[in-house]
Amino acid sequence: MATTIYPEYATIFAAVCASIFTVIGILGNLITILALLRCPKLRSHATTAFVLSLCISDLLFCSMSLPLQAIRYTWQKWTLGETLCHVFPVILYGNVAVSLLSMVGITMNRYILIAYNSVYASIYRSVYIWIQLFLVWVVAFSLLIPPLLGVWGQMGLDELTFSCTILPDDAGRSPKKVLFLVGFLIPCIVIIISYTCIYCTVRRQRMRMRSHSGLQGIPKGSNSSREREDSRLTTMMLTIFCCYLLCFLPLMLVNVFDNDVEYPVAHVLASVMCWASGVINPFIYAASNRNYRVAYTKLFRRLIFWNNYVSPVPSKSMAPSRISKDPSVQIQKDAAQEDANCEIDIEANKNKDTIIQL
Repeated sequence: MATTIYPEYATIFAAVCASIFTVIGILGNLITILALLRCPKLRSHATTAFVLSLCISDLLFCSMSLPLQAIRYTWQKWTLGETLCHVFPVILYGNVAVSLLSMVGITMNRYILIAYNSVYASIYRSVYIWIQLFLVWVVAFSLLIPPLLGVWGQMGLDELTFSCTILPDDAGRSPKKVLFLVGFLIPCIVIIISYTCIYCTVRRQRMRMRSHSGLQGIPKGSNSSREREDSRLTTMMLTIFCCYLLCFLPLMLVNVFDNDVEYPVAHVLASVMCWASGVINPFIYAASNRNYRVAYTKLFRRLIFWNNYVSPVPSKSMAPSRISKDPSVQIQKDAAQEDANCEIDIEANKNKDTIIQL
């Protein structure tokens, strides 16, 4: 192994974390993508498109960037050639940018749905959704064109940290600090403003509902129930933002304020926390929602009993007997029931959104 500025325990820790995150991230994001695509009702929602974009970005990050990180920290040097060294930063930073912009798209979608419900359907038509997703991916990777072409900075190997990253060009110019600041601060500000507006809008609408329906004299228990709902909403927003902040703020700080790597262990820990974003995002944006959990359940049941699964709409001539013990019969009933539950849950959420607007 080559001599490096990183302690050996730090590189071993980073290699192990990258390997574990690779497995968990690939499985988690792939399962989420398949589950969402298998549920027609969820596929029709605009939010799902941005969640899929986020999952695809994280899947590419976990399957392409993290294995290379594991190899790099295992050997404590770059052993994969010059060409891949130029491509690696594009894959790494490009997918991180797509992930951030997709999260911004999700928060904006939620805000417009709650605050401007009357124009939501016209803004989030299929063609406009595709345009937004196209811009997310194009903008994210376009930011890396100047250093890739050597116009402003350049891609190369930092011998000190055996990392393929954005380096200063021959004139000493590097866009790294600007990209980190702009790429972190803008999404952060947008997320804060969006969720703050969502919270204020929901509170204002609920107060208006109380005023119009004469709910000022409702029992104390009902007030407590509404306060708990507001508290859960606030907690969810803080969780989303804190996870975002926790994953990306350390990396941004060490790259901006410790560019000479005077604290190498801090760089390793910051990188590991950034990698974790590709693992936790599916749980935050998908698994926390009951409709998505129903989609997961349907997918798992169909995968486990794949060989025995039959169509949920059989012909009358092939209808099973009531006393049949064929396991595919029960699976068929379960799948049909899960489909019904998925539709009921989604319809209930739509009704809740409508009530809030009254």
